[in-house]
Amino acid sequence: MNRIDERFAKVKADGRKALITFLTVGDPNMEVSEKAIYTMQEEGVDLIELGVPFSDPAADGPVIQRADERALAQGVDIFKVFELVRKIRNNVEVPMVFLLYYNVMVQYGIEKFFKCCQETGVDGLIIPDLPYEESDEIKEYTEKYGVYQISLVSPTSKDRIKNIAKDAKGFLYCISSLGVTGEKSSFVTNFDEFVGTIKKYTDVPACVGFGVSNGEQVKELTKYFDGAIVGSAIVKSIATGESVEERINNLREKIKDLKSGL
Repeated sequence: MNRIDERFAKVKADGRKALITFLTVGDPNMEVSEKAIYTMQEEGVDLIELGVPFSDPAADGPVIQRADERALAQGVDIFKVFELVRKIRNNVEVPMVFLLYYNVMVQYGIEKFFKCCQETGVDGLIIPDLPYEESDEIKEYTEKYGVYQISLVSPTSKDRIKNIAKDAKGFLYCISSLGVTGEKSSFVTNFDEFVGTIKKYTDVPACVGFGVSNGEQVKELTKYFDGAIVGSAIVKSIATGESVEERINNLREKIKDLKSGL
């Protein structure tokens, strides 16, 4: 069984909601990223998204764009990201998924990429620029190597929600509102309608991201969703501080705040 399925089964059995956190690998350096992953596990995060630095992250707002720039300036690429996962996997039980852009996979070699995911312990992929309608391009490899493609669905997906939901694996990444990633002060989406439509077609957990940044928002949104995904607020906490210890302490405090909403 994929680690993602195992973790969400545990979350459900515990009668709670999931917390998913994101970091850009290599921001500000690989040492901090490694310690941040261990910290996330220690603080009870349920799944970790590893952002693979990319020069043109179209779905991301300024906080993650700047993190990508800092990581790229350190020479971090997909090869170094795989090295990190290989190094830490035996000590990390939490599911880990990549958030990356399709061109990175193409340049690496599609089947070679999936084989390396399986070997290093990457459980899933979030690929913002590979829409559901084009996912057949990698379907044979997701099945062959047991690596889930995590589908994204938004309130404006409408008629597409049925097909996206019924084929979903692991969890559905539900976009809270239009736009790019980044902290938001409020949400105007009709979440009752959005989640209601999704649940007509799948039992796969529906988790909400894009803009979730504090415990109060986690509390409000997990009334509707099975979990919350937090990216920019986590990246900002790691980016704040001079020493490694200061950055990790900031991260720890942010996770405690987010978990207070659960």
